[in-house]
Amino acid sequence: MFKNLTFSLIAAAALAAVATAPGYADDGTPAAAPFSQDNPFAKPSALPMQAPAFDKIKDTDYQPALEEGMKEALAEVRKIADDPAPPTFRNTIAALETSGQLLNRVANVFFGLTSANTNDALDKVEQDEAGKLQATQDSISLDPKLFKRIETLYLERASLKLDPEQLRLLEYYYQEAVLAGAKLSDADKDKLKKLNGELADLATQYNQDLVAATKAAGLVVSDKSELAGLSQQELDAAAQAAETRGLKGKWLIPLQNTTQQPLLQELSDRATREKLYKASRDRAEMGDKNDVRTTVLKMAEVRSEKAALLGYPDFAAWKLRDQMAKTPEAVDKFLSNLVPGSVAKSKQEAKVIQALIDQQKGGFQLQPWDWNFYAEQVRKAKYDLDESEIRPYFELDKVLQDGVFYAANQLYGLTFKERHDLPVYQPDVRVFTVYDKDGSELGLFYCDYFKRDNKQGGAWNSNFVVQAKVLGQKPVVYNVTNFTKPAPGQPALLSFEDVITMFHEFGHALHGLFAAQEYPTLSGTNVAGDWGEFPSQFNEHWASDPQVFAHYAVHYQTHQPMPADLVAKIRSSALFNSGYAITEILGASDLDMQWHEFAVGKAPKDVDQFEAEALKRTGLDFAPVPPRYRSSYFQHIWGSSYAAGYYDYTWTRMLADDSFAWFESHGGLTRKNGDRFRDAILSRGNTRDYGQMFRAFNGHDPDVKPFLKDHGLDTGSK
Repeated sequence: MFKNLTFSLIAAAALAAVATAPGYADDGTPAAAPFSQDNPFAKPSALPMQAPAFDKIKDTDYQPALEEGMKEALAEVRKIADDPAPPTFRNTIAALETSGQLLNRVANVFFGLTSANTNDALDKVEQDEAGKLQATQDSISLDPKLFKRIETLYLERASLKLDPEQLRLLEYYYQEAVLAGAKLSDADKDKLKKLNGELADLATQYNQDLVAATKAAGLVVSDKSELAGLSQQELDAAAQAAETRGLKGKWLIPLQNTTQQPLLQELSDRATREKLYKASRDRAEMGDKNDVRTTVLKMAEVRSEKAALLGYPDFAAWKLRDQMAKTPEAVDKFLSNLVPGSVAKSKQEAKVIQALIDQQKGGFQLQPWDWNFYAEQVRKAKYDLDESEIRPYFELDKVLQDGVFYAANQLYGLTFKERHDLPVYQPDVRVFTVYDKDGSELGLFYCDYFKRDNKQGGAWNSNFVVQAKVLGQKPVVYNVTNFTKPAPGQPALLSFEDVITMFHEFGHALHGLFAAQEYPTLSGTNVAGDWGEFPSQFNEHWASDPQVFAHYAVHYQTHQPMPADLVAKIRSSALFNSGYAITEILGASDLDMQWHEFAVGKAPKDVDQFEAEALKRTGLDFAPVPPRYRSSYFQHIWGSSYAAGYYDYTWTRMLADDSFAWFESHGGLTRKNGDRFRDAILSRGNTRDYGQMFRAFNGHDPDVKPFLKDHGLDTGSK
């Protein structure tokens, strides 16, 4: 129950509600009806594998279902805690695993919707319920009678004759309860509840303000000449985006979540590039109602107070206790070992770019908004590679069916069938039944690939239904991205980076689909953050595998495979700009850690000043390479679950590159290798120690050398 509810509250996903509300509140938002058995969340969905009945769900169904779900969950837990019988695994731990099902059903869907397809009514529900949901979680996590039962079992665990998964689950419950504050005094528990409620409200406010800020900051252009360098398809998409917002005769470039924007590498007008870059950089710092800096500062302060209350020197020390890395010191050492080599490489890249600017008599010093534009020219000159040459070979559906799905078939024997009989929450969403190698139904896969104004930035994966044998549930997973939607009648052509994103997110999906656990708390992707990104980073490698690449890289018009010379250019340029890529990730990771490594009472007072000083302290203040996310729009750490955890992406890249090196030395893309990886990693969830799982597959502890080789870095790592 602890993990189920907590995971639901931070889930990022997709969904939409349809149909007409029965009434309206005074402010014009739909008025919620009382909960009844007619509510679509009252019982598990009757659709295949309990897929959400999006055709029946209305905006007004969520709030009463959430309220009733909290009520039921608290009653069920109260019954477990008050059980007069001595605690057993069955009457306590297993009972908790099957409690709170109504709340989990609605929360998994609701938070999917508020992330991917929200509206004013759902934003209002989220504001109203965030604090209550956190209070419900606190009531369970901090219940003294419940913790006493868990602690009793934990102390007796050696004599309970539990199987390995049951033992892991018991140990996990105890660890998470202690981390949640179960051993605090009653007075301190009250303080903690107040802090948790405040953080929940702040995170909700932050997410909603950031979505609004990102939408408002999109670059509107009135003169087409300012968009010189864009393809006709990109111009059409920008015109369509503007028209959607009622801006006829104009062009709109919506912002993606990252600092750098994709079109910066194509826009030849330097003034336009600067406007687009600064619109991205300053999106949430405009001094208006969507400015998030006050919220950021407050969240950092409250997190430090929470950590101190729980007995930790800072928030990062508390957060990392149940992660693979364990301590902030381990993370800081890992990151700092990578900084010298990555910054040195990015400075070498900058010199080459500056030389090109000087050669063209640009008369200016390289700025962040110039990097991608001139780097693309360097790439073209050095490798004779033009992004516009590549995109026609990466049509979205071809990449999905003949790339992402094909690799999963070759490695694991999976097959996929698109279905049109299941309702979706938005017309762009697609659904596939996933069949296992023996032909049985493994789960459902939803994908939602195109950017919308009411969707959070970035890309993510989560579950509508979590696999659990004890509940008779198969996994229903989904991927969400923010690819540019083409104009009507045009194909969706991707960059190779977009292709990598598709493979990445499907790696998460495989982790969820292959879940084979008895209990939901340990199932699939319910793992530590610095383990959870491992399967997704690993799956990225198959996008470049020669066999897989040849299968999907086909021209959308001629249906001819990508010419060998163009393939060779892509491969030879694989390490191009790698210094920049790693440095911007390290910048974000370092900012995250420093935001969460100060003691209570030492919180920063100015977001921008703290950011500048933090980057300078660790040698990541190389101006032409800004962090992948600035502090103000770093949604991962303020509005999601990655606080003191953004290092996960680099840490797990090390795990993934090391594991792929194992594949390369054992025959590469084979069913035998895939089955081994599935058995050792993808199907295990959180049922074993992460280090043990890694060693079981690779035969050794994580080695950073394959990572350094794959990125062309010489960091002098130790």
